[in-house]
Amino acid sequence: MKCLLLLLCLSKMELESEDAETVVFGGKLLFHIYAHNSFLFHKGANGVVMGMKDYKITSSDPPSWKRMTGGVDCRWHSKTLLLHGLKTDSSKCNSCRGLYVGKKHIRAIVVLFGLLACLFLLDSLIISFFEFTNLQPGTASTNSTMFQVQGRDSYFYNKQSPVYMYGRLQNLASSALAEKEFKQESSNLWVEPFRQASSWKPCAENKVQTNQGKPVKNNGYILVSANGGLNQQRVAICNAVAVASLLNATLVIPKFLYSNVWKDPSQFGDIYQEEYFMNILKDDISIEKELPPHMKSLDVEAIGSQITDADLAKEATLADYIKIALPLLLRNRVVHFLGYGNRLGFDPLPSDIQRLRCKCNFHALKFVPKIQQIGSLLIRRIRKYGARRSMIDTQLLGKFVHNMEDREAKRGSTKYLALHLRFEIDMVAYSLCDFGGGEEERKELQAYRERHFPLFLERLKKNSTSISPMELRKLGRCPLTPEEAALVLAGLGFKRETYIYLAGSHIYGGNSRMEPFTNLYPNVITKENLLTHSELAPFRNFSSQLAALDFIACASADVFAMTDSGSQLSSLVSGFRTYYGGDHAPTLRPNKTRLAAILRENDSIRWNRFEVRVKKMILEGQKAGIRSYGRSIYRNPRCPECMCKHH
Repeated sequence: MKCLLLLLCLSKMELESEDAETVVFGGKLLFHIYAHNSFLFHKGANGVVMGMKDYKITSSDPPSWKRMTGGVDCRWHSKTLLLHGLKTDSSKCNSCRGLYVGKKHIRAIVVLFGLLACLFLLDSLIISFFEFTNLQPGTASTNSTMFQVQGRDSYFYNKQSPVYMYGRLQNLASSALAEKEFKQESSNLWVEPFRQASSWKPCAENKVQTNQGKPVKNNGYILVSANGGLNQQRVAICNAVAVASLLNATLVIPKFLYSNVWKDPSQFGDIYQEEYFMNILKDDISIEKELPPHMKSLDVEAIGSQITDADLAKEATLADYIKIALPLLLRNRVVHFLGYGNRLGFDPLPSDIQRLRCKCNFHALKFVPKIQQIGSLLIRRIRKYGARRSMIDTQLLGKFVHNMEDREAKRGSTKYLALHLRFEIDMVAYSLCDFGGGEEERKELQAYRERHFPLFLERLKKNSTSISPMELRKLGRCPLTPEEAALVLAGLGFKRETYIYLAGSHIYGGNSRMEPFTNLYPNVITKENLLTHSELAPFRNFSSQLAALDFIACASADVFAMTDSGSQLSSLVSGFRTYYGGDHAPTLRPNKTRLAAILRENDSIRWNRFEVRVKKMILEGQKAGIRSYGRSIYRNPRCPECMCKHH
C-alpha cells in the first residue's frame, strides 16, 4: 500500500528538492526522499515531499541501503523533478532531467514496485534484529554509550564534557593497553600473591566454646535499632550479638531504622533468613523475634532504658557497656540501643566474644532466597553462563549455587573484576578536594555542602588552620576518581577487554567522569544492564536489597578492587573473601597517599616506571598478615579468634 501511494504521488505531484537525497539502483533513478524509516507526506512551499519518519542516519558512512545498491547520492536545486530514467552511466547523475511517465513505463513501474518491496522487507528485518539483540539481558555493551542508557536507572546521569585530570598518563595507558591486546596476560593478576593466605581456614563456627549452652542467669532483653545502609546494619547486628553475650541478655531480632538518605523500609527478615540466624547462634546466645507479651507495652524511653549514640562512644569498650548499659538492664529488664552501629571496639575483648562476632558475620547472616536467586542469575550472566563455583559462591547463594552449573555453557567461565568505585556527590563534597571540574564544579559542591553539611561548614569556619585541596590530595584524603581507578588497573596490567562489574551508587559527574574510565576499559557492566526490568522490579525501591546484589557480585569476583578501604562494603567484602577465598580471591587496595605522589608526576613519569610503582603499592597492600591490634575482624579475620592456621 505504501509503495502504491509512492507511485501515485510521483505521478501526480512535483517533488520538493531541498535537503533530499536521490536513491539510484542499477543506474536508474528510483525516487527522491528524505532518509527516514516510514513514509509520510511533508507539505512544502511548492508541493508535497515524500520522506521517512524518525529514523535518522547519524553515521558518516553512507546508509546501508545505498551501500547495498551501489547508489549515488545526487543533489540538485530545481524545484520540481518527475520520475525519470537515467542513462546507464550512473556517474553522470548531474545530468538528470525530468520525463513524463506514461503507459509505456508500466513495466518499469512494476519492477520498481518489486524492488521497493524487497528494500522495505530487508529494512524491517535488519531493524528487528538489532531491537532483539538490544533486549537480551545477558548482553553487555562494549562501549561507553551504555552509560547513557543506564543513566535513567540513576547511575550516570550528567551529560557534561568529559573531565580529564591526567591527559598524558591517559594517552600512555591507552598505548600500553593497545600493545598488550594480543599478548598473554599475566596469570598472577587473578590469584593471591602470597601463598601463605591459603594456610588460613575458616573455623569460627567449629571452635570449642568456653561457655556451652545459654547462660544460667538471663539479665533481660536487648533491643537494637540499627541505622545506615546494608553494610552498617550488618556490623550493628554482629556487635549486638556480642553485646548480648557480654551482658548475659536475650537479643530480640534487630530492627532497621528508616533513613531519609537510603529510603528503604526493609527489615531484618526482608534481607536475612531469621530462622537460620537464630539456629546458628542458638548455642551461644538466646534470640527471640520479639519481646514477651507482658513487656510489649513498655515505654522504654520513658523508663530511661534507651541508649543513643550520644550516651555511648564510637567503638566503646567492654567497660563502657558494663558501666552504662548493665545497670539499666538489671533495673528494667530491657535496654534499647537506638541508632546503633559501630559502637563496640575490637580490642581488648575476650576471645570467645571475638569468635562470636566472626561466627555471626561469616556464618549466621544468610541472604533470603529472593536475593540469593537473583544473585545467582547475576553471577551467571557476568560469567556468561560459565560454571565456575567456589566456596564463596556456596556461602552466599545457598541452594541456588547449583544454578551456576548451566548445561548450556559451551565454554569456560568468564573472569571478571569487581570494582567498588566510591565517587558519590556526598563523599566528593565532604572531602573538600578539587577534582579538575573548574569553577562550576566548585560552586556545585559548595552549594551541596551548604544544603547537607551545615554543621560541618560551621566547624570549618571556627577552625583557624585550613588545608588546601592540593594538600588534602597529597595526604591521601581525596576519593579516587574513575580516571585514577582506571590508571591503576592499567598500571597493574589488566587488559583492555577485562570485564569490570561496577558496584556503588550514583557516580558524581556521570558520563563526564566515566568517559576517561571507559576509554581504557569499555567492558563495564552493572546489575542494571545485566538484569531485566522485571527481574529488578522486586528490589527497585529497596536500596539495601539492591546493595545485597552488589555484595554478592563483589564477593564472588575473581578480583575485587576498591577505591576507599574505609568504606563498609569494601571492608566487609574483602573480609568475606579473606575468610572463604583462600589464595583465589585477591583484593586490590590502593594506598591513596602513595598513589597521589605517583600521579603528581603525570607530566614526566615514564609508563614502565608508573607500572613498577603501582604494582609495588598494590602488592604491599595484599600482604597476608595476621590481624593487628585494634583492627576490624570483619575486614581482616586472619586471627586465632576467627580462623585456624594450618602449617
